[in-house]
Amino acid sequence: MTAPARTRTSADLIRAEEPVLAHNYHPLPVVVARAEGAWVEDVEGTRYLDMLAGYSALNFGHRHPALVEAAHRQLDRLTLTSRAFHNDRLAEFAERLARLTGQDMVLPMNTGAEAVESGIKLARKWAYEVKGVPADQATIVVAADNFHGRTTTIVSFSTDETARSGFGPFTPGFRVVPYDDLAALEAAIDETTAAVLIEPIQGEAGVIVPRDGYLAGVRELTRRKNCLFLADEIQSGLGRTGHTLAVGHEGVAPDVVLLGKALGGGIVPVSAVVGRREVLGVLRPGEHGSTFGGNPLAAAVGTAVVELLETGEFQRRAAELGAVLRDGLTALAGRGVLGFRSRGLWAGVDVDPAIGTGREVSERLMREGVLAKDTHGSTIRLAPPLTITEDELRSALGSLEKVLTA
Repeated sequence: MTAPARTRTSADLIRAEEPVLAHNYHPLPVVVARAEGAWVEDVEGTRYLDMLAGYSALNFGHRHPALVEAAHRQLDRLTLTSRAFHNDRLAEFAERLARLTGQDMVLPMNTGAEAVESGIKLARKWAYEVKGVPADQATIVVAADNFHGRTTTIVSFSTDETARSGFGPFTPGFRVVPYDDLAALEAAIDETTAAVLIEPIQGEAGVIVPRDGYLAGVRELTRRKNCLFLADEIQSGLGRTGHTLAVGHEGVAPDVVLLGKALGGGIVPVSAVVGRREVLGVLRPGEHGSTFGGNPLAAAVGTAVVELLETGEFQRRAAELGAVLRDGLTALAGRGVLGFRSRGLWAGVDVDPAIGTGREVSERLMREGVLAKDTHGSTIRLAPPLTITEDELRSALGSLEKVLTA
């Protein structure tokens, strides 16, 4: 009789990855096999509370029933046509996403980086055809400590040497100014400026929330200087901060909004560029595209995501539970927490380096059954699913307190 195959343990699977996977990530040593809601389970059956939510890709939790149902229903009908043909799901997705974001048109793509690259192309095309910038002279102003993706063009304007080093030569046409500095931004804009591209809240940098009035100031400047305002809402958007978009905290309407992560519901990669007709209208057939962009499976899941957001429930949950998160972190100030920044259910927590690096604190949290992730030294990011309960959130804060004060 053949012996049953041995189940591979977490340690087995981590070792198996080492020789065959490129080492472009340094994951925590947990091997997730199942998940539901705000909880994940490893191959041994140990459960963890997910306080990262796939960097906001899982805003609605793992396997949200409405999103899984939409995916299953579409899988039984049609998954891909390419954009060589129309499909019966794309129009509704575009209509409802445009309405949700207060914009006119949608350019569907797949990943966040693709959305950013598409936004850059659109801004340059608009600058040449509408603004009248001489050919190949368009510039885009960006903020220091940005994170917009990892393509060669995007890392060309990164200030993170880990992201840049070894990947040159770099794409020209970008000017970097300090974040949250309107004077520096104004000085950098001239007649060649196609757009200002910023994150309303800088996620990778440690959830850096700008001062009140900054986003409104960017909007006023870009209008006055006749250039576009591109808001990268790939992490900050779709309910995370207590508004549908983070720019909503200042009532700002950018010319173009870049979306991704949560738009796919944690099921399929979906991204989109949404914006004014005068901007997206500069594209003509053959000038930009994607085989999978706007595929019917993505459109079905994306429509279900929009439907969840149309109720306002998740925006309210992020705002209400965000107050619980903020109060819990405030109580830890001076007790292992040197400082923090939060907006809705999103926080960057600066841990006392004497206690450990962000990585070490994240590993200790993992041993307490809570998953979070470090960034930049002794900062950890907290971004739980918007479906998390108040009790679950308080439990995670209790685990953080234990790790920091033990």
